Parts: sequence; structure tokens; C-alpha cells
Amino acid sequence: MKVLVVGGGGREHAICECLSRSKRVKKIYAAPGNAGIANLAECVDISVMDFEGLIDLVKKEGIDLSIIGMDDPLCAGIVDAFEAEGLRVFGPRKAAAILEGSKAFSKELMKKYSIPTAEYECFDNYDKAAAYLESCKYPTVIKADGLALGKGVYICKDKQEAMEALKEIMVDKKHSTAGDKIVIEEFMEGREVSVLSFVDGKTIKIMSSAQDHKRAYDNNEGPNTGGMGTFSPSPFYTKEVDEFCKKHIYQKTVDAMRESGREFKGIIFFGLMLTKDGPKVLEYNARFGDPETQVVLPRLRSDLVDIVEACIDGKLENVDIEFEDNAAVCVVLASKGYPVVYEKGFVIQGLDAISKEEDVYCFHAGTKFKDGKIVTNGGRVLGISAKAKSIKEAREKAYKSTELIGFENKYMRTDIADI
Repeated sequence: MKVLVVGGGGREHAICECLSRSKRVKKIYAAPGNAGIANLAECVDISVMDFEGLIDLVKKEGIDLSIIGMDDPLCAGIVDAFEAEGLRVFGPRKAAAILEGSKAFSKELMKKYSIPTAEYECFDNYDKAAAYLESCKYPTVIKADGLALGKGVYICKDKQEAMEALKEIMVDKKHSTAGDKIVIEEFMEGREVSVLSFVDGKTIKIMSSAQDHKRAYDNNEGPNTGGMGTFSPSPFYTKEVDEFCKKHIYQKTVDAMRESGREFKGIIFFGLMLTKDGPKVLEYNARFGDPETQVVLPRLRSDLVDIVEACIDGKLENVDIEFEDNAAVCVVLASKGYPVVYEKGFVIQGLDAISKEEDVYCFHAGTKFKDGKIVTNGGRVLGISAKAKSIKEAREKAYKSTELIGFENKYMRTDIADI
């Protein structure tokens, strides 16, 4: 079987690595891929938004299955375009991807179907939103409605911060049209947990839990990022939490989407907050999370292709999904200055050395080839993931492995998985 992975980050590298373990997969393609993915797949320089070019590639190469890693093409309808050509593709259609594409839609869905979440108000008018900020409780959370690379969420401790965030989103258009509409919601306190799931339109099966570190700096300080590291499983995701979520969140979300005429097939990422009043949904994503995928998929014992095809065919209930009884920790090596201003193009050293480490994965997020060498090409450069019997051991192994890698302006948090 030939498989195409659409995307070029750490998440897609982890997907390719997982596919490379499948006995069913003979060749992997990635578009556009990156310097690390090139070790596992044939990288093709086609944009994730070039649907026509991707479809031509699939037809020309006789690719049997395509897996869409990124949110932008999903929300723009790439699955619909592939299906219209009779091609086999994994991911939600455009009508279902709105679960991530519009935070206002997802909040209204949760409210209609009594899925636990924070209280909120939606606004598409700056003056009305500003007036609301005069009376709301603080801290409060302001979210750009659309896709913003994981950086459209602002936690504001007082009215001044809230007004600055509102101006940045709705007036300065920092996130472009993603900020045409906003959600202002109550600030929830508790542990944040990520849960990925496979969905076939009717059935949902949960993967192992994970926990992400969003803030740029140690002690959860600094601006929000796409994620500075993660670990799996989360010790805070207890049996009781799992039972509550299965009853009140997971299946209800799948049923709500189907009843809304937006049948969801693909990956639903549940961002949960474990509050004193029980688990509540922070957000949904319509694809594998990043960097959560870099600690979840390395622990997947089952064949990813079998699961993906069962989702496409509506037969997920017939598939058993098994994970290894261990733990994984991922430490992101970033460019100094991320997520604001940073430089690119620095040569990365130590990649050969780290490739020899047992149960250690070096997932490339922002890398490329330049003059025969691998250089930095993004804010998040590499994800160093390690597996071990416990989170503590995996953490030690991951951090020790980061010492093997060197590049100018290398930056990482020092407190990932320090629980």
C-alpha cells in the first residue's frame, strides 16, 4: 500500500514514523514534508492548500490512502475534494471540520447538546465586545473564532489586558480573518488534559491521554505557543474522569455532529479542563494534536492503517486499539524568540548521534535542507520524544537526549513533565 501524509511538521513526522511500522505500508509520500520526514518518505514539494496538485500526485503515483495532518486544508475542504475524485482519504469533511474551524460553532454545539464547557459570549462587533468587557469577571479568556496556529487564545488577568487582546484580534487583525468573530469565556481553573480519539461517524475510540505545555517559558509563563512539550499518559486522567467524559462528552459530541448533519470521520482532539466541578471542554481540534501526537503515536501498538481504514468505512467498532504500557515525554527544541520573532537557517548538529538512541525519537517540525545540510526553518524546530516505564524515566531520557542536539539560538523549557 502507498500512503500520502499531507503536512510538514512534527505531527506529520510522528504519523509517518507510525506508518513505517505497518506491515501493510510499502511506500510513504509526504507533501511537503521536511528534512526529517525525508528519511521515511518521498517528500514532494506541493503546498497543503494545493488540492489540485495533491490530487494529481495521488492519481499519478497510484497512492491508495491519504492522511490529512493539518487543520487549514481540512477546514478548506480537502477531504471533499479528494472524495469527489473517488480517492480514499482520512479526515473530516469541511462541514465537520468546522468543529475546529469555528470556536463559536463548537461552543454553540456544546450549549445545545449540554456538553460541559465554560460559560461564554460571542461577538462580531468590536464595540459590543468592548462594552461586555466592562462587566465580565476576571481573569477572562478571549479567543479568535477561526484558525490561528494555536496562538489565538488570550488569558487576560484584568480589563486592560482584555482590551489589548481585543484590539489585537479585532482591530489590528493579528490573526487575519480568524479574528472577525471572537469568543469571550469564563476562565476555568484546573489541570488541562488532551485526549485524542478516532471517530467513524458513529463510534468513537479514545487514545491514551496526554498533557501539553502551551506557554513559552518555564512555570507556565509567557505567550501561548503551539506547544513546548508534552507527556503521555496524564496521571490526572483517572478512571473516574474517563468514565465521566465517555458519558457526558465524547459520544455526545459525535452524536451531536451527526444530528447536526455534519457526520464526523477522522480525529477529534478533546482539550479538557479538570475543574472542581468536573471535566469541561476547553476546545476541539479536528486532527491529531501537535506535539501530543509525538508522545501518543510512538506508544500505539495497533496498526494505524487498520484503524484509519475502519474509520473511513464506518467499522471502527470492530477494531481493538492497544497502547504500550509505558510513558513518553516530548521536549520541543525551539528557536529563541518563538513564538514572536526568531531567526531561521542555522545548521543543526547531532542528528546522527540522537538517531542511535534506543526508544528516542527526533521528530522534525521546522527543518529543511540547505546546501546539503539540515537547518532550522521554523519556531518549533525539533520534538525530542523518549519512551520509558514511567514519566519520570522518560523525562530524564528526553532531556538527556536534547544535549546531543545543537543549533544557534536553541531554546527549550526545562520543566516539561515536571509533575
